[in-house]
Amino acid sequence: MFAKLYKHRWQYLMIFPGVLLLLLFSYIPMAGIQVAFRDFQIGSSIWSSPWVGMDNFAFLDEPQFWTVVKNTLYISVLKFVFGFPAPILLALMINEVAHSAFKRFVQSVSYLPHFFSWIVVAYILQSVLTIDGGLVNDWIAKAGGEPIFFLGSTEWFRPIVVGSGLWKETGWNTILYLAAFTTIDPQLYEAAKVEGAGRFARIRHITLPGIVPTISIVLILSIPSLIAVGMDQIYPLMNSANMAVADVLDTYVLRSGLQQGYFGMATAVGLLSSVISLALVLTTNQLSRKINGEGLW
Repeated sequence: MFAKLYKHRWQYLMIFPGVLLLLLFSYIPMAGIQVAFRDFQIGSSIWSSPWVGMDNFAFLDEPQFWTVVKNTLYISVLKFVFGFPAPILLALMINEVAHSAFKRFVQSVSYLPHFFSWIVVAYILQSVLTIDGGLVNDWIAKAGGEPIFFLGSTEWFRPIVVGSGLWKETGWNTILYLAAFTTIDPQLYEAAKVEGAGRFARIRHITLPGIVPTISIVLILSIPSLIAVGMDQIYPLMNSANMAVADVLDTYVLRSGLQQGYFGMATAVGLLSSVISLALVLTTNQLSRKINGEGLW
């Protein structure tokens, strides 16, 4: 055992920082889960706080919580339905570009929005969609229409969230699929051309089957997002006018824990979300293995 450790010492040294970060920020903080079962208050320690059992899970009986769950599922399903296939389609289109310089240009431009923070994206959206001087409302007014309060509308909030997410992340998410394309044997395409297969036939029978393992893994890793839709995107766009559809589990935990001081309840909500996400990942992994034989483990 020690001989094997010494033989691969440099590899273990390289992964040590990642393992250390995982321990510090993922495993050691798990001790805080007990806050979900304690009456924790600022000024006291976790260990000295009294146990209250399942009292912090009383939110399950509140109608507001289930409204938040409905909002979360609604937005997450929309983001998944539009966001999961989008990078696959974009990667397929980029892969079919014959001119290498133009191909690299398209890749670079599509990656760029990923490096904008959601605060910057929210500011851009507010500048473009504001009812007073916004570019979109100026166009609507010139066309003879009435200005629309996009960011205060319960009808427009979800399309804005889904659309901004697609704009920001679709290009970046193509990286895995573009890398998967390079693992496909070029001789398969040459043989298909000789047999008279067109471009779409080659995509259908060679390219897509070749990236099925990558699609399966990305699908499994995407499933937990059905519970966590991303506070960093939702919170900057949320206001009192769109609160009815914008309030999701992440913002509910933020308000309950940091703003209102209900740390036990906020931890309980987070714990329940984590358990559901784990169950979704395990279920999806098993289904993926049964359907196409590919999974994370």
